[in-house]
Amino acid sequence: MREKRVLIPIFREEVHPRFDRAGEILVVAFSGDGQPLERKILLLAQPSADEICDHVLRERITHVICGAIEEEYYHYLRWKRIDVLDFVAGPFEEVLARFTRGEAKSGDVLFARKDVHE
Repeated sequence: MREKRVLIPIFREEVHPRFDRAGEILVVAFSGDGQPLERKILLLAQPSADEICDHVLRERITHVICGAIEEEYYHYLRWKRIDVLDFVAGPFEEVLARFTRGEAKSGDVLFARKDVHE
Protein backbone atom coordinates (compact mmCIF):
# COMPACT_ATOMS: atom_id res chain seq x y z
CA MET A 1 0.00 0.00 0.00
CA ARG A 2 1.12 3.51 -0.66
CA GLU A 3 1.51 6.36 1.78
CA LYS A 4 -1.63 8.40 2.50
CA ARG A 5 -1.46 12.11 3.23
CA VAL A 6 -4.51 13.72 4.81
CA LEU A 7 -5.37 17.41 5.08
CA ILE A 8 -8.11 18.62 7.44
CA PRO A 9 -9.10 22.30 7.80
CA ILE A 10 -9.49 22.79 11.56
CA PHE A 11 -10.90 25.14 14.18
CA ARG A 12 -9.65 24.46 17.69
CA GLU A 13 -10.08 20.69 18.14
CA GLU A 14 -12.67 20.17 15.41
CA VAL A 15 -13.03 19.91 11.67
CA HIS A 16 -13.74 23.45 10.48
CA PRO A 17 -17.35 23.73 9.32
CA ARG A 18 -16.28 25.55 6.12
CA PHE A 19 -13.34 24.65 3.89
CA ASP A 20 -12.81 28.25 2.72
CA ARG A 21 -12.86 29.87 6.17
CA ALA A 22 -10.25 27.79 7.98
CA GLY A 23 -7.23 29.61 9.36
CA GLU A 24 -5.41 26.38 10.25
CA ILE A 25 -4.93 23.05 8.52
CA LEU A 26 -3.80 19.72 9.90
CA VAL A 27 -1.60 17.55 7.68
CA VAL A 28 -0.98 13.92 8.66
CA ALA A 29 1.03 11.36 6.69
CA PHE A 30 0.39 7.64 7.18
CA SER A 31 2.52 4.72 6.04
CA GLY A 32 0.94 2.07 3.84
CA ASP A 33 0.05 0.04 6.93
CA GLY A 34 -1.66 3.01 8.63
CA GLN A 35 1.09 4.10 11.01
CA PRO A 36 1.43 7.90 11.43
CA LEU A 37 4.69 9.17 9.93
CA GLU A 38 4.33 12.94 10.16
CA ARG A 39 1.88 15.37 11.70
CA LYS A 40 1.82 19.15 11.53
CA ILE A 41 -0.55 22.06 11.94
CA LEU A 42 -0.06 24.94 9.52
CA LEU A 43 -1.35 28.47 10.08
CA LEU A 44 -2.63 30.24 6.99
CA ALA A 45 -1.93 33.92 6.34
CA GLN A 46 -5.66 34.36 5.82
CA PRO A 47 -8.58 31.98 5.32
CA SER A 48 -8.64 31.06 1.64
CA ALA A 49 -9.83 28.02 -0.30
CA ASP A 50 -7.21 28.81 -2.96
CA GLU A 51 -4.42 28.75 -0.38
CA ILE A 52 -5.67 25.46 1.06
CA CYS A 53 -5.74 23.96 -2.45
CA ASP A 54 -2.15 25.17 -2.95
CA HIS A 55 -1.16 23.33 0.25
CA VAL A 56 -2.95 20.21 -0.99
CA LEU A 57 -0.69 20.16 -4.05
CA ARG A 58 2.48 21.27 -2.26
CA GLU A 59 2.08 18.68 0.52
CA ARG A 60 1.19 15.87 -1.96
CA ILE A 61 -2.13 15.30 -0.18
CA THR A 62 -4.12 12.21 -1.16
CA HIS A 63 -7.22 12.81 1.00
CA VAL A 64 -9.04 15.95 2.16
CA ILE A 65 -11.51 15.67 5.02
CA CYS A 66 -13.59 18.80 5.51
CA GLY A 67 -16.93 20.32 6.41
CA ALA A 68 -18.82 22.22 3.75
CA ILE A 69 -16.87 22.92 0.55
CA GLU A 70 -17.89 24.93 -2.48
CA GLU A 71 -18.62 22.79 -5.50
CA GLU A 72 -15.91 24.54 -7.55
CA TYR A 73 -13.17 23.48 -5.09
CA TYR A 74 -14.63 20.01 -4.63
CA HIS A 75 -14.49 19.38 -8.37
CA TYR A 76 -11.00 20.91 -8.65
CA LEU A 77 -9.66 18.56 -5.97
CA ARG A 78 -11.38 15.54 -7.54
CA TRP A 79 -9.93 16.56 -10.92
CA LYS A 80 -6.50 16.49 -9.25
CA ARG A 81 -7.34 12.93 -8.10
CA ILE A 82 -7.69 13.88 -4.43
CA ASP A 83 -10.26 11.89 -2.42
CA VAL A 84 -12.60 14.35 -0.69
CA LEU A 85 -14.72 13.44 2.31
CA ASP A 86 -17.00 16.44 2.77
CA PHE A 87 -19.71 17.43 5.23
CA VAL A 88 -17.74 15.86 8.09
CA ALA A 89 -18.24 17.35 11.56
CA GLY A 90 -16.67 16.56 14.90
CA PRO A 91 -13.35 16.39 16.75
CA PHE A 92 -10.53 15.92 14.26
CA GLU A 93 -8.85 13.26 16.43
CA GLU A 94 -11.97 11.07 16.14
CA VAL A 95 -12.12 11.77 12.41
CA LEU A 96 -8.49 10.64 12.03
CA ALA A 97 -9.16 7.51 14.10
CA ARG A 98 -12.07 6.58 11.84
CA PHE A 99 -9.96 7.33 8.77
CA THR A 100 -7.16 5.00 9.90
CA ARG A 101 -9.72 2.24 10.52
CA GLY A 102 -11.17 2.77 7.03
CA GLU A 103 -14.52 3.88 8.48
CA ALA A 104 -14.55 7.59 7.57
CA LYS A 105 -17.10 8.71 5.02
CA SER A 106 -18.71 11.89 3.72
CA GLY A 107 -21.45 13.17 6.00
CA ASP A 108 -19.99 11.76 9.24
CA VAL A 109 -21.16 13.68 12.32
CA LEU A 110 -18.97 12.57 15.20
CA PHE A 111 -20.03 14.77 18.08
CA ALA A 112 -20.99 12.86 21.21
CA ARG A 113 -24.76 12.72 21.58
CA LYS A 114 -26.30 13.76 24.86
CA ASP A 115 -29.74 12.64 25.91
CA VAL A 116 -31.79 15.84 26.12
CA HIS A 117 -34.27 14.13 28.47
CA GLU A 118 -31.82 13.52 31.32
